[in-house]
Amino acid sequence: MSATATRIRQISLVCVATPDQDRAIEFYESVGFEKRTDIPFGGDYRWVEVYPPEGTTGIALAPPRPGREFEPTETGITLTTDDIDATHAELKARGVDVDAEVSRMGDPVPPMFWLRDPAGHSLMVVEQR
Repeated sequence: MSATATRIRQISLVCVATPDQDRAIEFYESVGFEKRTDIPFGGDYRWVEVYPPEGTTGIALAPPRPGREFEPTETGITLTTDDIDATHAELKARGVDVDAEVSRMGDPVPPMFWLRDPAGHSLMVVEQR
């Protein structure tokens, strides 16, 4: 192994502070994710993981850290779809908080829009060609 290499091989989870885990699970399942883990830990806490149906990288919906004020964030999470317009229309019809329109900036930037989960965290949806 070289001096700059590590044994890190992939991103498995992105952890998002979630004040209401049940509401977050309901939201992510409503947009097509599946809950793969939901187990108690550390007394009153639960460890929850949701994944896109074909995904190997998930989102951990963890309680906010004790003593810290919760603030929604731009997560940096990018979700992909094969049809941005259909996905946007479908989520909007379901009442998901999505941008009013799909953004089209031209190549090499794919068509995209942002959605917000119930805690106010934003995630980007892009069309993968």
